Amino acid sequence: MLSKKAKYALKALTVLCREIHRPSVGIAEIARQENIPHKFLESILRELRLEGYLISKRGKGGGYALFRNPESISVGEIIRLMDGRLALTTCASSRDGKPCSDCVMPHRCTIRPLMVSFCQTTDRMLDRTSLWDIVRQETEWTQVV
Repeated sequence: MLSKKAKYALKALTVLCREIHRPSVGIAEIARQENIPHKFLESILRELRLEGYLISKRGKGGGYALFRNPESISVGEIIRLMDGRLALTTCASSRDGKPCSDCVMPHRCTIRPLMVSFCQTTDRMLDRTSLWDIVRQETEWTQVV
């Protein structure tokens, strides 16, 4: 399941994507728009800045802006940054295939191949979806409703 941290990171990034024409957007504005706790959002935005996704501006009119083109930022990379790999089982989430706690014979597990395949398919789908895709889909969705 997606953590609040990952969900809030994606929500904050989509706000910045929608406001890409502005030099920066303040934390309070992002927090208010997306109903994200201010302190938690500060921590998330700081991490995204340190990882090279955002730039920040201090002082009056300060805030955050995207450092990279929103079409080049995938949903998958943000989720993995915040949560690690999405997986239904422990053995499918780790690169080394660490067995699940209740696994008796990991090398003969009948469900692990399916779970690994699920992870790979999910990763590909999330990696093909950019921030810009989310905002574009949001715009299309609101026009339909």
